[in-house]
Amino acid sequence: MTQLNRMLDPRGYQERNTITLAKRPSLDELKNGKILFYNNTKLGFCNYYTVFDRIKERLVEIGCDESKWVEYTETVRGKNAQRLAEYAAMLAEEKPAAAIVAFGDMGTSSSTTVLTMELEKIGVPAVYMTAPPGTAITEGVGVYRAGNLCMASVDIYQASTVEDVAAEVDKKWDYILASLTTNGEELKKLAHIDLKMDRVAPAADGLLPFVPERNEESDAEPGAYLEEIMDYFHAEHISDGLPIIPPTKRRYEAMLEYCPWDEDTKLVDPSGPSGKEITVKDVAVAAVMAGCKPNAMPVLVAAFKALNSPLYNFNQSVTTSHPGGNMCIVSGPIAQELGISGRQGCMGPGWPANASIGRAINLVIMNVLRSVPGVCDLDCIASQAEFTYCFAEEPDLAQWNMINEDRFDSKTTTVYLLKAEPLHDIIDFLSLNGHDLLDTITACCTTLGSNNAYMPGPLVVCLTPDHAMMLKKDGYTKEMIQEHIHQYVYHQTPMVNGRGLMPVRPKEWDNRHPLPVTRFPRDVEVVTIGGRGGHSGVVLPWALHSEGCVEALRLPDGRIAGSVEDFRRKV
Repeated sequence: MTQLNRMLDPRGYQERNTITLAKRPSLDELKNGKILFYNNTKLGFCNYYTVFDRIKERLVEIGCDESKWVEYTETVRGKNAQRLAEYAAMLAEEKPAAAIVAFGDMGTSSSTTVLTMELEKIGVPAVYMTAPPGTAITEGVGVYRAGNLCMASVDIYQASTVEDVAAEVDKKWDYILASLTTNGEELKKLAHIDLKMDRVAPAADGLLPFVPERNEESDAEPGAYLEEIMDYFHAEHISDGLPIIPPTKRRYEAMLEYCPWDEDTKLVDPSGPSGKEITVKDVAVAAVMAGCKPNAMPVLVAAFKALNSPLYNFNQSVTTSHPGGNMCIVSGPIAQELGISGRQGCMGPGWPANASIGRAINLVIMNVLRSVPGVCDLDCIASQAEFTYCFAEEPDLAQWNMINEDRFDSKTTTVYLLKAEPLHDIIDFLSLNGHDLLDTITACCTTLGSNNAYMPGPLVVCLTPDHAMMLKKDGYTKEMIQEHIHQYVYHQTPMVNGRGLMPVRPKEWDNRHPLPVTRFPRDVEVVTIGGRGGHSGVVLPWALHSEGCVEALRLPDGRIAGSVEDFRRKV
């Protein structure tokens, strides 16, 4: 029997560095030294500040000099790795004997782990206070970027009382104190992180070590060894749970037929738990696994360029507890060349280009950045939008300008990326005019449980052809629909205050009543998709410092592509 080809590792090579932890002070040095308390603002929620209150009480009990303590409160949101390192350096100027960092429970957990790591590298001993679900992602970031880190997880949540929080801190007090005053082998044990995946780092040769045991009966079977391959991929958390095409070198090279970029071309800056950048090679490997045709590569490259926009907040989007996916709307002639559909059922099964392109986007995020649900991701429930979320606009269905025409022209193909929930259905079979129909649509564009109740941002109204024709027949332009939804979709301020999540709104909205869910009419995108009938839909956003980002399909030299054939590699 000939040897089976080995498969490419979709995670790429992980260069794992183990940082040297700062030398810990003695207990006497801690008692008489300056202690830094860093609050990433998350202690301002519920009764979480009790974490610091109780730690301070316990420090006083052992004789620490509280007159020397300092506390900083500033968010890590919006800070990339360099800015986090700079902020850690500023904190280190206080010359503390030790630092206590909090709080890692949700979306800021990853960045705060990086901050803690930077403090250690500078020479500041630190312990990072976390809580579920943030604990899991702090462990992942700690393994991939630091190798070891002292983290104390307290089992608290939004309804925990002051007494509950204090009791949980007490359970971890011995660990906290030891983490700040112990060196040598004991510190090594305290800082060890037992991550539930990637215990063996991907190999430098870029290949998976797996080779199935062969037999003649299996060799003769179509799809030989697929079950064994699937079991291996699932066990290693390098699949989304669905069957994949094994990423062999031959298939990878075939995927590059419409890919004139060098395989090492960076598309996305270092992000996610692994802190890796995303390259063209990473995307091509995922495209093989997802079942893409080679001509899908130009769309995927443009999609990741859009994701890398600073306006997308990609680094946080890949680990948020929000159940949204990375919606990709393709507008322009290349969408039709590739068979990306905007017709009946376009957000569901049965459209290979839609399904495989959207799936490849999310496989890259899971495999390269290691944002794996249930292991190293904050998703509370997640959704089907995180399997795949791609469709097109259809020129013969459109009643108004499509996205590409608004941003460029009809000959340019674009991708529009938005971190967003799955489609929310809007049913209206009875309205007899566009005015009543628009009222139905408007009523569906937010709820008190939607992110846009607290963080205004973009949304996408997806009209079926029947509904779009009704609106156009009654004189509605795209701009009129946008203006109407912007003006009439809002919440009464008392209903918003004190629930949901910490609002992120323009400063000038501090005393605004009622509260809109969009900042301006152009936050509302309107597309005509689907088949005949009365089920339209609206796509609501994540919106946490995150915009809908548009990228044109361009050749490596920057020229706009007129056809997918423009991307074909020259032999």
